[in-house]
Amino acid sequence: MADALSVIPAAVLRNLSDKLYEKRKNAALEVEGIVKQLASSGDHEKISAVINLLTTEFTYSPQANHRKGGLIGLAAATVGLTSEAAQHLEQIVPPVLNSFSDQDSRVRYYACEALYNIAKVVRGDFIIFFNQIFDALCKLSADSDANVQSAAHLLDRLVKDIVTESDQFSIEEFIPLLRERMNVLNPYVRQFLVVWITVLDSVPDIDMLGFLPDFLDGLFNMLSDSSHEIRQQADSALSEFLQEIKNSPSVDYGRMTEILVQRAASPDEFTRLTAITWINEFVKLGRDQLVPYYADILGAILPCISDKEEKIRVVAHETNEELRAVKADPAEAFDVGAILSIARRQLDSEWEATRIEALHWISTLLNRHRAEVLCFLNDIFDTLLKALSDSSNEVVLRVLEIHACIAQDPLHFRQLLVFLVHNFRVDHSLLERRGALIIRRLCVLLDAERVYRELSTILEGEADLDFACIMVQALNLILLTSAELSELRELLKQSLVNAAGKDLFVSLYASWCHSPMAIISLCLLAQTYQHASAVIQSLVEEDINVKFLIQLDKLIRLLETPIFAYLRLQLLEPRRYIWLLKALNGLLMLLPQQSAAFKILRTRLKTVPSYSFNGDQLRRVSSGNPYSQILHHSGSQITEDGDINQDNGNLQNGINFASRLQQLEQMQQQHRMLAKSQARNSSTSLSKEGPKAEPRQPPTSDTNKPPSRSSRRGPGQLQI
Repeated sequence: MADALSVIPAAVLRNLSDKLYEKRKNAALEVEGIVKQLASSGDHEKISAVINLLTTEFTYSPQANHRKGGLIGLAAATVGLTSEAAQHLEQIVPPVLNSFSDQDSRVRYYACEALYNIAKVVRGDFIIFFNQIFDALCKLSADSDANVQSAAHLLDRLVKDIVTESDQFSIEEFIPLLRERMNVLNPYVRQFLVVWITVLDSVPDIDMLGFLPDFLDGLFNMLSDSSHEIRQQADSALSEFLQEIKNSPSVDYGRMTEILVQRAASPDEFTRLTAITWINEFVKLGRDQLVPYYADILGAILPCISDKEEKIRVVAHETNEELRAVKADPAEAFDVGAILSIARRQLDSEWEATRIEALHWISTLLNRHRAEVLCFLNDIFDTLLKALSDSSNEVVLRVLEIHACIAQDPLHFRQLLVFLVHNFRVDHSLLERRGALIIRRLCVLLDAERVYRELSTILEGEADLDFACIMVQALNLILLTSAELSELRELLKQSLVNAAGKDLFVSLYASWCHSPMAIISLCLLAQTYQHASAVIQSLVEEDINVKFLIQLDKLIRLLETPIFAYLRLQLLEPRRYIWLLKALNGLLMLLPQQSAAFKILRTRLKTVPSYSFNGDQLRRVSSGNPYSQILHHSGSQITEDGDINQDNGNLQNGINFASRLQQLEQMQQQHRMLAKSQARNSSTSLSKEGPKAEPRQPPTSDTNKPPSRSSRRGPGQLQI
């Protein structure tokens, strides 16, 4: 310090800390001249002493005017050093940078001015302090004082010029600082950062694209800024980078994809659109490189397919199709399980379009990688079953297509129908709302006869008798009314003359026994009229209840539809189809006379031609239960015209109707016992609780405890 004091006159030092700017300026010019003389003589030791004096006694002084003078003095010393200033920068620059955070705004202003003058002198040698200068400028860009901001902007422009022309700038050292600052929310800082990114990207020798993943998220974050100008600048920068990506032969898609996937879920509409647009380009450009990220990309696309903004929906749909068009191999890091997991989660989406596309993906994977998908079947099967309750018919139909594809294997076929029956049992609303749609579609996709045979086998052993009755009635109604089951009906019509029809009739009969009305309908369809008459006459008081009459009403109305046109035409030959006539008259006798169904059937029967009947036929038909003899002669068989054969070798196409009738009565006996048990439980509950009755409890089984039949909507209310 003594050397410095001997070089700089006391008057100069006194004026350097004067409150008047002009005196400080003149003193700085004196310092510049002194340093210039020392530099010309090569006395760098004294120059260092002068710089040290200006730093310790002035820039770090508690007096604001001293600090101002010190800053002007350091700038003047640098100007005096000219080309030799580089070797003293380690002394000069740090105290100036320290002044950027001074509490006095005028000191901060002079710090900007001083560094500006220093930078003009040293130019490229200045780069070694770039990170510190950049950080200081970043903070000054949001300074509360307008003059300081203005001075900082001038310095910033000069620094940009120096960096763009320098070959010493290190982007690797700068990026960590940039990444850290990208999280700042101040609009002035954000604008400062975007401009710098744009400037650096414009320099050919600086590879900003290679470091894009480090600050890409920050740029996307700016797209939702409240300032229109910042949003516009960020969007412009992103557009430029995207264009560079398209033209670049080597791009790190992976890290950027992770960022884009997160931003595609942004609450900001513009951010979502930009992110999904980038993803769209990545899928087109990256293709095989993006295989490990397909699941993440799909997770971003599917929600956007249902976005409220049409532009986003359009791009998302296009991206989805592009992604599906890429036929990747599981051996190439294509994770089938991860994609299935994403699709399964999206099935819970509130948006129909998203759920449909998720199902489309599952279907696509099944077609391309069936073995791999079946390995994850346990993970998605319950969700697919749950989707059958979806409010959208299109979703349900797509789910059924997937189920049908899975059920191509016999094991999975039975598993599907067992689970389906279980779901109908535990969720009665599903049977009412979707039962017909599900069964009909499965019949189209999997073969109606196969579906009905398997369902019949499952229901035959159903422990919940109430549910079994309702389910059989639903299946029967679908069988009688659905266009998809026309071939099945034609096969059943041949039950008496065709072995395949007979096998189907017998197969369905076993479970149809849960409902007398379903059996009667089946017999009328199969043209086993004599057996239909026998079933009608076997009914007892407990069988004929409100639910039975509701089903009967539906059957009578169905008899007037085109499906039963053949039956109505057979009434033109009453002598040939005398058992049909008796069966219909039996149904008429069961109906209340004031009901609409009674009037419909009576009107129909009045149109039967009054031809003369064979006397033997009339006596035989009027003799009561046509199986009264058969029940006592196990070897007897019956043909359709009512003849009783005793030869034991010629059953009517192999159908033992007497045995079938016994099977029906045994099953109905179980239903009657259940009804009596429920009635007793209800009476007991009423007597204990008074007016508050507990819900009726059905018999328990080893697998479930379904609600009682009385707690459900009537079986006649299935939606077709």
